[in-house]
Amino acid sequence: MSQMSLFSAAAREPRVADLDGLLAGPGQVVRRGGTARISVVVAEEWRADALAAEMEAMGIAAERDEAEQGGTAVRTPWLAELRPVADAWTAGAVKRPPAGWALDGPRLRWWCLAAGSGQPGLYSLALGVSDEPAWQPIGGALAASGVPGALVGPRADGPAYRVVGQRRLARLRELVGDPPAGVPDAAWPTLIYR
Repeated sequence: MSQMSLFSAAAREPRVADLDGLLAGPGQVVRRGGTARISVVVAEEWRADALAAEMEAMGIAAERDEAEQGGTAVRTPWLAELRPVADAWTAGAVKRPPAGWALDGPRLRWWCLAAGSGQPGLYSLALGVSDEPAWQPIGGALAASGVPGALVGPRADGPAYRVVGQRRLARLRELVGDPPAGVPDAAWPTLIYR
């Protein structure tokens, strides 16, 4: 019997600040007065459903709209609790994780829900296409969590971090926990791909 990691998604109650895991991927944050909101555009409806359900479970009323470029935009409401996240993650118009930012299970779970996908023997975590200044620090946080990934560029179906190998995939699955209802098997980290 394996022992649950102190950093896994199930090790503690989720916090609003964990939503910054969406910012590791294609999520964006916007400020307004003393509040901020995080949003992400997803192509698959199951992602929108899963993100909204996870937010609802935290007591956050998710907002959903059709995105201009296609897909569905899932947003938090304007929240004072997200203003420190916005301040820490942005310098002008540039999105970048704050110094010392750590990717734990809850943050990784949000990233997987918004932008994770699997193939035989690997799992990819998509990055924000226009967030290049954030890619390396996010990769450093991913490696520090025990799940090092290889950065792949736009020509290789990126930008994304690819996690390869049973040990790394096992660590990722341990951190993010079981998938929510409705998440396809190929979209969640698993150990054995058929």
